[in-house]
Amino acid sequence: MGERNAAHIGFLSQKFMFCLFTFVSVLFILSWLFVLRSTSHPGSFDHAFLLNSNLFSVFNDRSSKPGIPIDSQHESGTIRVRGFPQKRDFGDCQTILKVFMYDLPPEFHFALIGWKPEGNGVWPDIQSKIPSYPGGLNSQHSIEYWLTLDLLSSEFAENLDGRNAVRVYDSSEADVIFVPFFSCICYNRFSRLKPHQKGSLNKLLQQKLVKFLTAQEEWKRSGGRDHIIIAHHPNSLLDARMQLWPAMFILSDFGRYPPSVANVEKDVIAPYKHVLRNYVNDSSDYDSRPTLLYFQGAIYRKDGGTARQELFYLLKEEKDVHFTFGSAKKDGVTKASAGMHSSKFCLNIAGDTPSSNRLFDAIASHCVPVIISDEIELPYEDILDYSEFCVFVRTADAVKENFLINLIRNIGKDEWSRMWAKLKEIENMFEYQYPSKDDDAVQMIWKAVARKVPSMKMKLHQSKRFSRFEPHTEKSIPSSLLPRNFQ
Repeated sequence: MGERNAAHIGFLSQKFMFCLFTFVSVLFILSWLFVLRSTSHPGSFDHAFLLNSNLFSVFNDRSSKPGIPIDSQHESGTIRVRGFPQKRDFGDCQTILKVFMYDLPPEFHFALIGWKPEGNGVWPDIQSKIPSYPGGLNSQHSIEYWLTLDLLSSEFAENLDGRNAVRVYDSSEADVIFVPFFSCICYNRFSRLKPHQKGSLNKLLQQKLVKFLTAQEEWKRSGGRDHIIIAHHPNSLLDARMQLWPAMFILSDFGRYPPSVANVEKDVIAPYKHVLRNYVNDSSDYDSRPTLLYFQGAIYRKDGGTARQELFYLLKEEKDVHFTFGSAKKDGVTKASAGMHSSKFCLNIAGDTPSSNRLFDAIASHCVPVIISDEIELPYEDILDYSEFCVFVRTADAVKENFLINLIRNIGKDEWSRMWAKLKEIENMFEYQYPSKDDDAVQMIWKAVARKVPSMKMKLHQSKRFSRFEPHTEKSIPSSLLPRNFQ
């Protein structure tokens, strides 16, 4: 009897062990399936699980560190997690620019155009609503806005086709460091003193920016050389530029910068955003544009712009030339659009600075630009031959009697038609838009930045040759970081 009971108990033990082994095996297989699924689709994990778990801490601000949640937001009493920064797999896109962007407080960027953050959030939810940029002449220097939007949108881009830059969250992996300070709108709107103010908001934010940047490990690591700062308006960043000059500036021209602070070797020239409307479905030709030469704008300017008034007196009696004073007020933009659309050639004469928005209005209007500006620097000129769609005239020649008008009249229909066709071909390169499209102004600027990176890295590496063995002071500037003509 005892032997029978022992055999029965042994049988039950074997059955129990078999069931336990089966249960553990199934649990092990299910756990591996969960792991494999989460690794193959890193963004597909259950957010509800994270919200009820004590293993993760959810922050209201967007962190720059990988693996920390991006700005959680409260909606109707619940927390919505927009996603977690992940290491991006760039696949075969070896040329894509990896950009680390500081999470500066909103007062430096979107708050300057009227956006109000919810809670402690740093960035607007651009998938829901995009804060609009002020219109009129403000928009011509809005480059910082478009580049920042493009970096933010790269976080949820499903593919990288047509994209030349993407935001990364580890600064040590980045090619460049982007500073999202809306310096141009800050100058345009906040440079004037208000009653009882000791300093303008424009100056205050520049001071805060310098203090912030120079304290960052990223800045100390490179001396600021790999940082991108936008100062497209000639008067933007006026107080901070001398302290932040090692950075790569994105500018409209070098007219108000000494060459030791800004130069073509380290900095990028970006196009203005055109103010006049595009000439959509342009079927015009040489004969259907009655005005030979068009200019409308401020005539009396200082510095290099004195040529405008000389040309005014030389050309004002020509019957097929439109050369008058004009501004963007009232219906000025509408009239200028109609004028450029009906003109064969459009004058782009240096004003207070070498460049102006007029060139890019002419491109959008398919009106062949006539550039009279000896010191002008042009966007993407290392890859784009402007002589294919522009006419260049030296200032000294242009102010000679009959020189300019005779030159323009001698450009025949066939040559004009060739330049007109080229304008239509390249106009997209000067178009700012969101979402950005392949080879538009935003993507062309990122490409221009990428072309500066090898030279920047070489200078940076050269500066480290003796840094381990020589004392370093905050005020010293390595000679290898200076432009060639200052070494």
